[in-house]
Amino acid sequence: MKKTYLMTPGPTPVPPKALLAMAEPIIHHRTPEFMEVFKEVCDLLKYVFQTQGDVITFTSSGTGAMEAAVANLLSPGDKAICVQGGKFGERWTELCKAYGATPIIIDVKWGNAVDPKVIEAELKKDAAIQAVFTTLCETSTGVLTDIKAIAQITKDHNAVLVVDAISGLGAEEIKTDEWGIDCVVSGSQKGLMIPPGLAFISLSKKAWEKVEKSKCPKYYFSLKKAKKAIESTDTPFTPAITLVIGLRETLRTMKAEGLDVVFARHKKLALATREAMKAMGLSLFAPAAPSNGVTAVNVPAGVDGEKLVKHMRDKYGVGIAGGQAELKGKVFRIAHMGYITETDILTTIAVLGMALAEMGYRGQPGVGVEAAEEILLEGRSRGPVEPA
Repeated sequence: MKKTYLMTPGPTPVPPKALLAMAEPIIHHRTPEFMEVFKEVCDLLKYVFQTQGDVITFTSSGTGAMEAAVANLLSPGDKAICVQGGKFGERWTELCKAYGATPIIIDVKWGNAVDPKVIEAELKKDAAIQAVFTTLCETSTGVLTDIKAIAQITKDHNAVLVVDAISGLGAEEIKTDEWGIDCVVSGSQKGLMIPPGLAFISLSKKAWEKVEKSKCPKYYFSLKKAKKAIESTDTPFTPAITLVIGLRETLRTMKAEGLDVVFARHKKLALATREAMKAMGLSLFAPAAPSNGVTAVNVPAGVDGEKLVKHMRDKYGVGIAGGQAELKGKVFRIAHMGYITETDILTTIAVLGMALAEMGYRGQPGVGVEAAEEILLEGRSRGPVEPA
């Protein structure tokens, strides 16, 4: 008998309450019943995005919202800064090229965060730049970007700031309106705790002005169509009804807990994971700018990284993620976002220690759990020690 643990940075585990809601009989989407659900979801999304503006929902993966941002904010030939510090930063460049825009690429060594001053220098050189595309949490490297600092730079420039928060929303602080972020995109299968299939996008007034001028072709991902529909609490095309119903449950849970508490919980789980890795003699891939959503760890010498991931999944039922692209086989990634608990983290660390020992890594399997427990117990009252 084997119990499975999903510890990947997307998809992430789905809470039972949401699973049960999605198991209810399907309803029609052009009915008052669904409109009531959708209205509540739209309001709750504003809370999580920390914005007063509408948050538009697409039936797609998060990449659909990324494509919508490029197709609706730019015109062919427009210049746009694309920060490439990982696999998903590179996606912004690929999308810009697909729509005929001219990417100005800022290459960042994987494992590091972009220096906002580099973006500022590029913007000062060219007033014609229309957008800055960057990533809150780079899932492939576990790096957190200082979006607040970048927003301070872009607020007085013609360019709009567009942030991929697909694996950051719900795990990392991102104050859309307060910081002055023009466009935030996200997806359902990470911090929002729902299966893949929903994508979200919010836009500032400055961004909507660019939407009006955009000459790129678009149809399904037309933000004008979506905006017109959402004014009537509707969608221009068939929504993923079941996912929206499940999302209402997870968003309700997040609001009841409070965003500050949600962020603090993610921070503690992330710190416990990182300290466990260091105690086990492992090194973090992004020690200078670690994310609270996912931790990337260097595979120790003598261990096959791809086999390690497979061994943990197949023998112990614990699914972590391997490295992508140039990091394939070189790092493994442990998620601590969404519906992932302290016991999930402790189980994963324990299994990792055993798996590494079985693959020849010379370390003490239990020290990681001890280090994590110390972090998780901080601030809690402990019972009296019984005399010997």
